[in-house]
Amino acid sequence: MKKIEAIIRKSKFDDVKKALHAIEVNFFSYWDVTGVGNEKQGHVYRGISYSTTDIQRRYLSVVVSDEFLERTVNAVLESAYTGNVGDGKVFVSEVTEAYRIRTKESGQSGIN
Repeated sequence: MKKIEAIIRKSKFDDVKKALHAIEVNFFSYWDVTGVGNEKQGHVYRGISYSTTDIQRRYLSVVVSDEFLERTVNAVLESAYTGNVGDGKVFVSEVTEAYRIRTKESGQSGIN
C-alpha cells in the first residue's frame, strides 16, 4: 500500500477530485493549508501589491493499493497542472498496515 500526499492549488481541487473519482479513487482526506513557497516576489494587481510568501493551498492524502499508485499519481499530476510556478508537490510513501475500525479488517481489505 502507498500513501500519496499532494499539495495543490485550491483552484484545481475540483479538477483533481473529479480525476480521482474517474479512476475509482473515491476516498481521500483533504485540508486547507498555508505554506511558504520558493517565489520571493510580490504580485501587483490593480495597483495593490500582494505578498506571495504565504501561499494558500489544499493538502490531499490518499492511501491506495500498489496497483493504483501510478494511475492515482498521474491523475493528480495531470489535473493539478497549470504550467505556472506554484502548481504544487506530490509525495509517495510506504504504508505498512491499514485497519478498518468498524470491521477490524486489515491490510488490503482495510482500505477497499
